This record gives sequence, structure tokens and C-alpha cells, in this order.
Amino acid sequence: MSEEQPAAPVVSLRERVKSPPAQAMVDSYFGPAVAAGIRFQFEPEMRIHLAHAVMLAECGIVSREDIARILVVLAELQQSGVKALTIDYQQEDLYSYIERYIVEKLGPETGGRLHTGRSRNDLHTTSWRLVLRSQLLNLLDVVGRLRRTLLDLAEKHVETVMPGYTHTQHAQPISFGYYLLAAADLVERDYGRLIHALGCCDRSPLGSGALSTTGFPIDREMTARLLGFARLVEVGYDGVSIRDDLQEASAALAVLMTGVSRLATDIQSWNTMEFGMLELDDAYSSVSSIMPQKKNPQAMEHVKAVAAMAVGNLNMVLAASKNTALADVNDGVSAGNAPAMDMLERATRAVVVFEGAIRTLTVKPEMMLHLAEIGFGTATELADIIVREAGMSFRMAHNIVGRVVRQTIEAHHTAMDITSADLDEASQALFGHPLGIAEDVVRRALNPSENLKSRIVTGGPAPVRMAEMIAGRNTTLEADLAGIAAIRSRIAAADKTLMEQARRIIGDTGLQSPSPTARESHGTS
Repeated sequence: MSEEQPAAPVVSLRERVKSPPAQAMVDSYFGPAVAAGIRFQFEPEMRIHLAHAVMLAECGIVSREDIARILVVLAELQQSGVKALTIDYQQEDLYSYIERYIVEKLGPETGGRLHTGRSRNDLHTTSWRLVLRSQLLNLLDVVGRLRRTLLDLAEKHVETVMPGYTHTQHAQPISFGYYLLAAADLVERDYGRLIHALGCCDRSPLGSGALSTTGFPIDREMTARLLGFARLVEVGYDGVSIRDDLQEASAALAVLMTGVSRLATDIQSWNTMEFGMLELDDAYSSVSSIMPQKKNPQAMEHVKAVAAMAVGNLNMVLAASKNTALADVNDGVSAGNAPAMDMLERATRAVVVFEGAIRTLTVKPEMMLHLAEIGFGTATELADIIVREAGMSFRMAHNIVGRVVRQTIEAHHTAMDITSADLDEASQALFGHPLGIAEDVVRRALNPSENLKSRIVTGGPAPVRMAEMIAGRNTTLEADLAGIAAIRSRIAAADKTLMEQARRIIGDTGLQSPSPTARESHGTS
């Protein structure tokens, strides 16, 4: 009878405790955390493992032979994907299963060396920053397309006259292009907020350790470069305990979606039979199950619903950290990650829907002009010409026109029916003398198109000013898009360098392996 062979040595993260996790913990915490890791973190973690391994070898902290063997296993796992891991949900995160896989392949003596000089704390915060960076870049791409669409349509509709509204009442004539230019400026500022959030996120906390770095002579700058980060989160305590990158991104997202929701509210209203100024394309509409005449503005309703979720997401992210001690990392630092990433994905898709709906709108210029003509929005210009032609104060002119508008409505007439004689009668009644303004001057004041042409001050809707403003916005957009392209190029170059260094270390030791690959975040670039 042969002697019983000793069991292969194992390593565990739960040596400090005697019992496995309670099933309630698995159901409520471990299971969802691992599921979120599988969904979002596998690719980022693999890149971090590769970068950390390369750095350990280059700094001489772990032998190149051991690192080469680890890199081979990492490359195999990266090729196989997360399905190669045996997941029983008894460990609290994806990292635990990746480490177990490496140790099972290489044994604890070699496989256990990868974690030298780091903690799950800095690993996790770095991983989530990589996910967030990818999500923000994807969102910036679609927000950039929305800006382009708004500017293109604004240029097309510079002279498409429509009523401008305040308090949902006719205010002054504008052009649909002017409205779209205001929307484009709003989204441009949103783009700037997202860029700033990206800058906050684009910093590497790797090497922070649990909170006070490490006694090993690691090179944090090297891993930051290999992961394509712009810079470090320098202070280790800051690196693992702060998530203002997620908070700022969530805030920028909430502001973006709130503005988009307001635009969607206008489009939805103007799409009704009562306004009749726009019509959503069939591809962005739905129908009723019982009322055959219905064509519902589903795209706008969907965008508004996602905007509500984005506002709720911001509250959640802030609340998670509000009463969390600065060194705690689970509730305050980690709790908001998965739902916030889900929200960024949802919002990105919703902005794609909104851009498509705007791009394919059917605009009805005749109805827009008709409403602008009959809706008394030209009353301000009428008061202005009284000031210019008769020398009255604006307040006196305002009183005259207000009286004329009231009498015109009571007579069931429209703004286009107002005459010079009506102004004379009101002036006589209020101030004891007529105005004597020529009829053609009154007619020009009541023409919405002429109203636009007269607004030539900076920021006005006059076509000449619109052309200048749109040209400037297009130049800014091109510069912004080039900036994002440069960031993507920097990340791609870092990926290439990381893979080359990993292959060189493997090759130097005579080992062969599948070629390691790196993809930004969870399969996106």
C-alpha cells in the first residue's frame, strides 16, 4: 500500500475566519459583486495584472522567470475569458477567482507572487477607473455626434421662423435654427463637464496599496503609463478612499440628461396636433394597442425616463459616500460602481436615440411661420418701433401695444390684423395724442421674418449672426473631437507597449504562450 501523498498546498483569502460566508451574504453581497465584476471588470483587471506583473519584473521585485510564467497564464486566461474561472460565489469578488486560477496553474510559490506590492483596494479602484474612463469616452463620442447634428440642423433652419415661448406662451419670433443653436451650446457645456470628469478619472491609483502604498520599490509611474493613464493619484490614501471621479461623472451625466430631457419635452409638445410644427420619424415612434390613430413619441418619453434615472443615480452615488469614513472602501467607494456604470450605458444608448430622433425630424416651416404670425410674438417689436418712430418711452409704448393686443384678441382677430390706426386710437386714449406711424412700418414690425433680421446684436437670431456663431461652434467641436481622439490614441499606444513588454519578458525566458491582448474596459474601445 503506497503512502498517501500530501495535498497540494493552497492559499485562501479567508484564513482569518473559520467558516464560509453565510448564504445570506452570498445572496446579497458576494453574488452580486462577482456578477458585476464579470460584467464590467474582467478586461480591466486583466490589463492591471499584466501591467503590475511587467512592472514587478522590470523593477526586479519578482524574478523574470516567475513573472514570465505568470504572464503566460494571464495570456491563456485572457484568451479563454471569464468562463475559464470556476466561480462558486464563496469569494467576494472577481479578483479572488482570478488569483485562485493563477495559483492553481502555477502553485502558491509562483502564482502567489503576482500580488506583491499591491492590495485589492488599489486594484479595485484602478479597475473601476478603467471602466469609468471607457464609459465616459463612449458617452463623449455620442454627445459629440449630437452636437454635430444640432449644429448641422441649426445651419439648415436659420431662416425657419417659429414662435419662441416663455411660460409656454408665445414670446417673440425666433428661428428653429436659433433654438437648435441654444441646444447645441447647452450640450457643448455638457461635453465640457464630461471632459473634466474624464480628467478626474484618468489618473492611476495603482500602487496605493491598502492606503499607505508599500515597502516594495514599485514604480507607480510605470504602471500608470502602461495602463494609459494621464497621471497618478499621488497620495495613496487618496487613491483608495476617494471616488470623486465617479461622483463628478454622475453629476455631469445628470446635468446632461436633465438638459436633454428639457429638449425632449419641447419636441414632444411641438409634435402634437395642437402645435403641428414637427413630426417624429416612424422609426422613433410607437403605436397604441387599442387606438389605431395613435403615433406616440416614444423616443422622447424614453429619453425623459432615462434622465430621471440619471438624477436618481447621482443621489445614490453621493449618498453612498456621505457618511463613510475616508478610509472605508466597500460602502462608500464600491457600492455605487456597478449601478453607475449601468446608468452610463443606459444614458449613452438614450443619447443615441435622441440624436437619431432629432436628425430624422420632419420640420413643418409653414405651420411654424403661421403660428409666429398669429400669436402676437411680434408685439415687442411693435413697441420698439413706437419708441423709435414716435420718441415715446418704452413703458408708454408697452402700454399702448398691450391695449391693442387685448382689443384685437377680444375682436377675435390675429396679430396680422393690427393697423396703424389701432395704435393711434390706443395712444389717444392713454396719452391724449395719436402716433402717426406709417402703415408699412407697422406691417414690417408685425412680420416675424423681419423681426429676426433686426436682432443683429451679439447672440441674436439674425441670419448674419447665426452664420458667425455656427462657424465658431463648428471650430470648437472639431477641436474637442480631436482632443478625444488624442486620448484614445494615448490609450491604444499604452496597450501596445504593455503587450510588447509582456511578450518580451516571456520570450526572454524561452517560454511560449498565446499573445496577450488588451481591450479597454469590458470589450469596448
